[in-house]
Amino acid sequence: MMQIGVIGLGRMGANIVRRLMHYGHECVVFNRTPDKVRQLEGEGATAATSLDDFVNLLAKPRVVWVMLPAGDVTEETIATLAEKLEPGDIVIDGGNSYYKDDVRRAKLINTKGINYVDVGTSGGVWGLERGYCLMIGGKPEVVSYLDPIFKSLAPGTGDIPKTPGREDLRSTAEMGYLHCGSYGAGHFVKMVHNGVEYALMQAYAEGFDIFRNAYSEELGEDYRYDLDVADIAEVWRRGSVVGSWLLDLTAMALAENPTLSNYSGYVQDSGEGRWTIIAAIEEAVPTDVLSAALYTRFRSRQEHTFAEKILSAMRYKFGGHVEQHS
Repeated sequence: MMQIGVIGLGRMGANIVRRLMHYGHECVVFNRTPDKVRQLEGEGATAATSLDDFVNLLAKPRVVWVMLPAGDVTEETIATLAEKLEPGDIVIDGGNSYYKDDVRRAKLINTKGINYVDVGTSGGVWGLERGYCLMIGGKPEVVSYLDPIFKSLAPGTGDIPKTPGREDLRSTAEMGYLHCGSYGAGHFVKMVHNGVEYALMQAYAEGFDIFRNAYSEELGEDYRYDLDVADIAEVWRRGSVVGSWLLDLTAMALAENPTLSNYSGYVQDSGEGRWTIIAAIEEAVPTDVLSAALYTRFRSRQEHTFAEKILSAMRYKFGGHVEQHS
């Protein structure tokens, strides 16, 4: 069992603390919002009132997990920690940072003798129950030292059978965590993971949109189908080659509200999809589907784009096509 400090107690950060405590680890917690600290203190964590207090409560070599949004807040927190920690201490960035930032930060804090590990963390709000898929970057000896933490956070083998051909292989991948390579490798793998996630989600979304419109009056009567999309999602979960956890979540949402009237359709992106496309450009790798999925998210935030107005204007000019208004 290990002691670990966690900074950032949002939905994932707080549940990471809870899962670690469940497996017997001692957690010291700090957050800018004191209420979240007090809540976890009531569940068994040690509360810190400031970053100085946080550092002082940790035994050497200190292990600090930063679970904050990518960008300035993570940058500032790690820079501040670098001034307060000592040689041999370890900083883990478990958020969704850009992998090139990891490489730069690692070089910076290494000059002070502080170790850096980046951990791409997937599991969302279900991670407390299901465990987290962890993609890790850093020095092998440091990652190995942290193995008890990763093993506790990961799902474990569960009831998933070994992949045929891997029976004799020994890898933590089967436990749900993997040392992917040097600094930034963990977040690089997580970045592409999220780009693929965008594309999978978009494929499901477009397929169910086709089902939803299969009763359109623009179709001939013989080709109209009044389909139960919730039932289709459910039957696909059972034996279909397109079954997945994303489909499970889709089926859950449709069972709760088949029209999804409680959603606006505004889809945010957290950054990794953009970074994946940038990496693909740098590597000259064609990513048609991943790019389209990202651009569709951009489109979801606009009522109508100027490009669509241009299209409408051209159609009117060359063919007299008048816009249809709903």
